[in-house]
Amino acid sequence: MRYFLIVGEASGDLHGSRLIAELRRRDPEAQFRFFGGDLMALSAGVEPIVHYRNMAFMGFVNVLLNIDKIFRLQRLAEHELLDFKPDKVVLIDYPGFNLRFAKFVKRNLPSAEVDYYIAPKLWAWKEYRLKSIKRYVDRMFTIFPFETEWFGSRGYQVEYVGNPSVDSVSAFMAQPFDDAKFRAEHNLDSRPIVALLAGSRRQEIRSCLPIMLQLAGLYPDYQFVIAAAPGINPEFYREIIAENFPKLSTFNFQFSTFTYSLLRIAHAAVVNSGTATLETALFRVPQVVVYKVFGGRLTMLLKPLLIKTPWVSLVNIIAQREVVTELLAHNYTLERTDAELRPILSDGDRRQQILHFYDEIIRTLGPAGADARCAELIMK
Repeated sequence: MRYFLIVGEASGDLHGSRLIAELRRRDPEAQFRFFGGDLMALSAGVEPIVHYRNMAFMGFVNVLLNIDKIFRLQRLAEHELLDFKPDKVVLIDYPGFNLRFAKFVKRNLPSAEVDYYIAPKLWAWKEYRLKSIKRYVDRMFTIFPFETEWFGSRGYQVEYVGNPSVDSVSAFMAQPFDDAKFRAEHNLDSRPIVALLAGSRRQEIRSCLPIMLQLAGLYPDYQFVIAAAPGINPEFYREIIAENFPKLSTFNFQFSTFTYSLLRIAHAAVVNSGTATLETALFRVPQVVVYKVFGGRLTMLLKPLLIKTPWVSLVNIIAQREVVTELLAHNYTLERTDAELRPILSDGDRRQQILHFYDEIIRTLGPAGADARCAELIMK
């Protein structure tokens, strides 16, 4: 069979690569074309038509500034689809682009089945997109258990296949790991580690990282290690560090592009809201969730009108309660972050409470195998 896939960011590249591997295992003659990244290229054996780094437009203003480029990408995707004539189109997250593409597929290549893996988070915002999904998406595979009921109550049946982050973390934890070797390779000493996950896009890294860096100066007995996002040049992080700490020798910042290795040995973390909050929970690392957004206080006042959940982190949304503290917009300050981080560094009630709810979340998500189950359903 012929498969056409579209992802628009690093996490989608990871999930897409695992899905392609599972499809190839079941269908050795499978052919692929895709918008994606390096991991998908390794699994598929062909290069992406467009790399996701050229598709990461975040925020309303950024989208407007790049609208011509987005339309060019859309036209390129449409041209490649009609040239390739796939049997299956698999869309992974990235709803703004992918739902417009699904409409084009159903109108211009109706023989192709449109499958959607990792449903748009309509339960949080933009529920109006459900109309397009019902019309242009043949099957939806979800990664959160509560989504089955949410979509079903609105007249659209979906299938929960498990969560791909469970797959990724489970596969990593099954591998041998040498704590001492990892620390030596990354110039880390024996002090406890606080992992800094500032996001995967330049815009959010530049917004979130400075306060994380300032926090490190308050904790000389801990090592603060930046988890560098894939596709972001380390020089970008060094520029931000230099802007905030001209006398860099005062602090001990290190970089690791091996985020999972870092989380495996981290004592705590400060995490920019996103998939990383769930991955941090799966590693059972207590965390403070942060997010810096343009507009600050005004944005928070408008939040109830824009977002339909009380929380923004996946950890709290899945648990349906505040498991981890969220410091958003104007609430993300050095003082507030310090106040929330200190209690989870000691082995007290707050730390144990978070770990208890992490275990509940892990049970709720179920066992690994999401990519395999999704591949099996797509094949059918």
